[in-house]
Amino acid sequence: MYPNFENTAIAFQLKTDSELERAYFLFKLIANEPLVKIGTAVTNFAIKAHLPIEGLIRATVFDHFCGGVSEEDCMPIIDKMYESGVCSILDYSVEGKEMEDQFDFALNKTLEVLDFVKEKAAIPFAVFKPTGFGRFELYEKVCAGKALSDAESEEWKRVLNRYDQVCKKAHDLDVCLLIDAEESWMQDAADVISLDMMRKYNKEKAVVFNTIQMYRWDRMEFLKELNDTATSENFKVGLKVVRGAYMEKENERAKEQGYKSPICESKQATDENFDAAIAYMMNHLDTISIFAGTHNEESCLKLISQMKDEGIKASHANIWFGQLYGMSDHITYNLTAEGYNVAKYVPYGPVKDVMPYLIRRAEENTSVAGQTTRELGLLQKEKKRRKLDL
Repeated sequence: MYPNFENTAIAFQLKTDSELERAYFLFKLIANEPLVKIGTAVTNFAIKAHLPIEGLIRATVFDHFCGGVSEEDCMPIIDKMYESGVCSILDYSVEGKEMEDQFDFALNKTLEVLDFVKEKAAIPFAVFKPTGFGRFELYEKVCAGKALSDAESEEWKRVLNRYDQVCKKAHDLDVCLLIDAEESWMQDAADVISLDMMRKYNKEKAVVFNTIQMYRWDRMEFLKELNDTATSENFKVGLKVVRGAYMEKENERAKEQGYKSPICESKQATDENFDAAIAYMMNHLDTISIFAGTHNEESCLKLISQMKDEGIKASHANIWFGQLYGMSDHITYNLTAEGYNVAKYVPYGPVKDVMPYLIRRAEENTSVAGQTTRELGLLQKEKKRRKLDL
């Protein structure tokens, strides 16, 4: 059967009435773009001024979009979701760090999470961001083909070593590792490392997963070239496919610097690009493992339709769906109810360090047409259903 994304009883089965009300309140705020901008500015100021607002943030936006401040703090949520068949991906969502000790800390966090992945069926993947392991400006310089100083060359070797440590451990434990994507002007450097890690550790199965952002019009060509390389060199490809998270920043930089934007010209073009990538990967399932990271109902249904047409069972090990914690529960839980592999990205970390992630979530929800309206409509529908059931 196809999932019914209108079934709010399944979608919000884990939410108490008070959690439902909080979610409705938060998305009401997020729907107000001027309020989001003001709130972002005030929050940034308050954190920099060390004002005591962490308790307020923790009780509202943090607890809705994040699992906790530590791995252990996330476990009750992870276990609760897994009882309903939904897996979790622990995502240490601390961004914007610049120091070597901070990169080593992120490395150790990822290595720790790999142990969780091995021990708990509820956590099928670990994940890290390229800029968690090295400076953005260093990736950017490598990406642009600029010569590195001796100190930078040593620094880059440490970045490569961090990648290799986590990928080797994932391979040795026989668990999967997702590498997130970031801005286009540093992404090529990260893609080269990910390709080397796949060559090295994906001989038998997809252990290392890179991420492609399909709001970039060049990613279909990238995908086909990657698959051709894997086929000729005899390794497997793991890919998380998403639409993308840096559209405004990408377009602004392209305009400022006078080059063609890497972003598709329209939302429709992005949607078509995403669906084309999924269809291509489905046609090469012997080589490619798919993690479809999407909050788009139509894209989910198209993937399901192709699975059904080709007689592929819902629980096929090489096909996963993923959504962010705190969003699109109507997709997550209704997919799970029909037996599909689904995982929630569960961000965690110290409240003040996770704020850049939370601000991006709020801004993204505000800018994506229909996303917040859809969430509000479903929450309202469930509130009414519960009142009628009383």
